[in-house]
Amino acid sequence: MPEERDPGEHRERLLLGLRAFAGAYAELTRSFAGWLGLHATDARALVEILTAEDGGVPLSPARLAERLGLSSGATATLLNRLEDAGYVVRSREHADRRVVTVRAHATIAPAARDYFTPLARRLDAMLAGYRDEDLARSGDLLADLETTMAAVLADAAARPPREA
Repeated sequence: MPEERDPGEHRERLLLGLRAFAGAYAELTRSFAGWLGLHATDARALVEILTAEDGGVPLSPARLAERLGLSSGATATLLNRLEDAGYVVRSREHADRRVVTVRAHATIAPAARDYFTPLARRLDAMLAGYRDEDLARSGDLLADLETTMAAVLADAAARPPREA
């Protein structure tokens, strides 16, 4: 008879691992910020902008604000700082000229990639120890986690505020 699974144990181990990774990644982003001489939020925004570009879907200021959890005004101020420092450019490249696209300046992308290359190399080496089928299932798991979190966040946003 197959051994019974305790989903709670798996959930806790998974969440602990995800929290540890998120914390380490946040620390790496803070280190990147220090390397660039930026505030951590500015560096996090730059990483979001670079990641979106690498994925072929550059961000608008509104989408960046969503990803960072900032107001539109705070995001505009952040983008002004990054633009003044020469790290990003804003353009109107969409058919709808009202849509602004944020891109990393050509000079920062190679530097950022160089900074994150050690992470990429170590991840590649670590992943080489896993079978393709296991990595595919892990990718499916992460996609399912993202979908689940989106549903939980939508439910949370619909809940009335807790009364004190």
